[in-house]
Amino acid sequence: MNVLMVGDIVGGPGRTIFARYVGGLKRRGEVDVVIANAENAAGGKGLSRVLADELFAAGADVITLGDHTWDQKDIVSYIGTERRLIRPANFAPGCPGRGFVTVETPKGRVTVLNLVGRVFMPPFDCPFRAADAILGKEPALGKVILVDMHAEATSEKIALGRYLDGRVSAVVGTHTHVQTSDEALLPKKTAYITDLGMTGPKDSVLGRDLPSVLSKFLTGMSCKFEIADKDVMLEGAWIDIDEQTGRARRISRIRERLEST
Repeated sequence: MNVLMVGDIVGGPGRTIFARYVGGLKRRGEVDVVIANAENAAGGKGLSRVLADELFAAGADVITLGDHTWDQKDIVSYIGTERRLIRPANFAPGCPGRGFVTVETPKGRVTVLNLVGRVFMPPFDCPFRAADAILGKEPALGKVILVDMHAEATSEKIALGRYLDGRVSAVVGTHTHVQTSDEALLPKKTAYITDLGMTGPKDSVLGRDLPSVLSKFLTGMSCKFEIADKDVMLEGAWIDIDEQTGRARRISRIRERLEST
């Protein structure tokens, strides 16, 4: 099974390159399932219903979110009806939506689990125990299980990867918008990378326009961070998984530049 996991999509530039790159892969039959983190897709703050539908139409099979899940008002009602859109499973009980989903693909059943970290982040429930609860009580998850750990601290992501090694097919990190070079197969054949990176404008500060971010750092005054638009790239990871066992065979990070048309 060929799996593409895409790092944080930021604004219109990120959505554009996602559609072009993933659309081509889907047309050529080169990918079996696409998972994308889109919590910054709406101008850098959250995801709207319209933009979620746009990303699904572009080729996303499952969309994951993070700490900006509730930034767009219409997502509250939409997330309860669109099962392919998931938010972190360790949000407080009673939050709309769900933290994992199982979908059918041409190569078999795939489960995607979304978690959010607690180190240097707002207060959330324990991601480790949330993963345990889902993995222990859901016998219909299937062999292929993919985890998006949306977290700030590298130590927390690495710890979760090691904790789930052999119990899931892949653990990938999102949130920092900076791709790491530590992609690896863990000892029990779980694919791992600390951060997939960012799908958006690289000539920026985490996708935001340089002048507005510098103004914040230099003055300490609040200002609107505009989305940059130059040197747009898609970052993420390709993961090859044995669909019969759920064990990963290889993982490789990717960086694709948007070519002008």
